[in-house]
Amino acid sequence: MPAIFDLVLKNGTVVNHDGVGERDVAVRAGRIAGLGSFAAGQAEQTVDCTGLQILPGVIDTQVHLREPGGEHKEDLATGGRAAVMGGVTGVFEMPNTNPLTITAEAHADKIERATNRMHCDFAFYIGGTRDNADELGELERLPGCSGVKVFMGSSTGSLLVEDNEGIERILSKISRRAAFHCEDEFRLIERMDERVAGDPSSHPVWRDAEAARLCTERLLEIARKTGRRIHVLHISTAEEWPLLAANKDIASVEVTPNHLTLAAPDAYERLGTMVQMNPPIRDASHRDAIWHGVTNGTADILGSDHAPHTLEEKRKPYPQSPSGMPGVQTLVPIMLDHVNAGRMTIERFVDMTSHGPNRLFQIAGKGRIAEGYDADFTIVDLKAKRTITNDWIESRCGWTPYDGVGVTGWPVGTIIRGRRVMWHGELIGDAGGQPMQFAESL
Repeated sequence: MPAIFDLVLKNGTVVNHDGVGERDVAVRAGRIAGLGSFAAGQAEQTVDCTGLQILPGVIDTQVHLREPGGEHKEDLATGGRAAVMGGVTGVFEMPNTNPLTITAEAHADKIERATNRMHCDFAFYIGGTRDNADELGELERLPGCSGVKVFMGSSTGSLLVEDNEGIERILSKISRRAAFHCEDEFRLIERMDERVAGDPSSHPVWRDAEAARLCTERLLEIARKTGRRIHVLHISTAEEWPLLAANKDIASVEVTPNHLTLAAPDAYERLGTMVQMNPPIRDASHRDAIWHGVTNGTADILGSDHAPHTLEEKRKPYPQSPSGMPGVQTLVPIMLDHVNAGRMTIERFVDMTSHGPNRLFQIAGKGRIAEGYDADFTIVDLKAKRTITNDWIESRCGWTPYDGVGVTGWPVGTIIRGRRVMWHGELIGDAGGQPMQFAESL
């Protein structure tokens, strides 16, 4: 029998939009060619997935890969390796690099740097500023652009747009869904004296829940006024959920594994500045509210907010210590552990990491296991017990806040456009990452 497929994944349990079931998946020319039952002889290569779950490729829609300008702590190549080692097939990268990604030239430079150098596929946000607002309608449609990202707090220079007038102007110029960091800069400035030198547990006191709530409330009002779609990143407070639930027609919502897993005061007592991030890790009542947002469907997607810094930088005394921690490589195992603990179903995990990104951002040909889609798969062993260690981390920063944490559920393989790029903890082949395409800018 002549081979009619390039690859067949056999005997695995497929988890996709129509449920969970044992099926083979056939691949031809980098795309899914069929689901069902296929003989080994029908394919050039057959991979036995007995006992494994075949998920649509996980897409991490919030990472900071630091290139250009911060390559001492991460670059596109090391970040891409971290992604695929953790079962992530594609990432959206943020614009706060040096130089900032706020022009067509800076965006094209990132695309060139990443193509066939990252192991995973990728897209890059354009930063929205007062200076480039009039050009954003064109910039958001650049090839490989995931949309516009705006910082309403926690940024510097032209990337910080804290006022209502600036946000309204940006939203009035674009048509795609825009992503926002929501912390009220005015309140943060007023409360800077709440920071206690040497005490990172004062971080959530300074950047309190009200700073997040105020900013999200303002953003929702402006989005309603302009009739634009918004995506609110890394929700960290109980107070934001009623606002977001009342505005689901215009607002989508991201949550992070960190805010679902860590809580004050324990996290700060154990790890200090290593868990300092913006918005902060808060107490368990806020963590419980975020889980409620996941279980009731208000939360749309998961993003790691991968934001690596060197150990030397993170060990500076608070508040000189920078905010952010690595996360793209640990997203899948940390969340699979939550699946095994009964906090979410494997179908909900897939919805938040594959179907959700596809739906919200109109990613062309990714996010589903369906004929004609890219053959991107995250293959996991839900029963595998492993311990996350710093030695496993591929990010140049070389550490994780989850060092020593035992989990149940582990990424076994990463397949991108029909190519195995990670299998049983080993990178396979050369980097072949390509820019993602989006239906709204084809």
